[in-house]
Amino acid sequence: MRYLQDGQFHSDVRKTKPSFVCPACFKSEYEVFCEELVYRGYSKATIESSTRKVQFLMMFMATQGVTSSSDITIRHVENYLKTIENKSAKYVGVFLYVFRNFFSFLYERGYVVDDLALKLPKVRTPRNASIPYVWSKDDIKKLLCAIDRADPKGKRDYSILLIAIRLGLRIGDIRSLKKSSIDWNRKTINLKITKTGQPIELPLLKDIGWAIIDYLQNGRPATNSECLFVRHRAPFNAFGGHNGFNKELHRYILKAGLNVPGGLRHGTHSLRSTLAGNMLEIKSPLPIISEVLGHQSVNTTSIYLKIDIEGLRKCALDPEEMFANENSL
Repeated sequence: MRYLQDGQFHSDVRKTKPSFVCPACFKSEYEVFCEELVYRGYSKATIESSTRKVQFLMMFMATQGVTSSSDITIRHVENYLKTIENKSAKYVGVFLYVFRNFFSFLYERGYVVDDLALKLPKVRTPRNASIPYVWSKDDIKKLLCAIDRADPKGKRDYSILLIAIRLGLRIGDIRSLKKSSIDWNRKTINLKITKTGQPIELPLLKDIGWAIIDYLQNGRPATNSECLFVRHRAPFNAFGGHNGFNKELHRYILKAGLNVPGGLRHGTHSLRSTLAGNMLEIKSPLPIISEVLGHQSVNTTSIYLKIDIEGLRKCALDPEEMFANENSL
């Protein structure tokens, strides 16, 4: 439109979010806390998630006129929690878990004389209470067809979603893929799982391989970034560490005219659940599913058993038969 007005091409440079600047009054303990998380051996993803939540708390405290960690009261923390009270219990529970870690650290290191971790409210979040959302095969097909693969950005999005659907990789792991992660000779994708730090090798399936080739040759902008997938607005950097790709997914859901039941979480992680469901449907053993999903324990993978309806039917007991057997004793 602007070209039609003045005959010149215009390039919009993507605005980048400013880096976190720790309030000076909290800087010492914040930096030591970050070092403590590294010392404990937490994964990079866990450290980033934890420090980000502490950053939110510190910035809020600064707006409340708090100038020292020793001045933080339980009332201050409760006021912050009110800013996220419309979120799910699980979401709030994660914040409280991080805050307990942080306040225990402050107390143990002598920054404060009162351990606020003991006063934080508890949020009951029954383990594995929710049922993962599973996409139908027809909806998956419609979703992929809604992507404009003639468009450079569409080529990128198609590749990303195809990897999530076919290999079950978390979006954070797809984000961190490098061009060197692809071994074209061995037809494999090699990476370290961000959440656990464990190396994993996955097959470079034919449709994924061709989608990536199309993106590299005809869609990916010229950039010095080593990341396989990059932003399509200058300066064409890698995705930010907190980009969950859910906005893009939601846009394609609307474009495909899909009807997702209300109240069900249908972000990119649901594509991972769908792969687990499909593997259960074809009777894949749980250890195999666990290996494909990069889980360290089969117990983690077992949460997907609740979506195997046919398998659960085989476990159902006949109440009349049970009571009859009980009465015969």
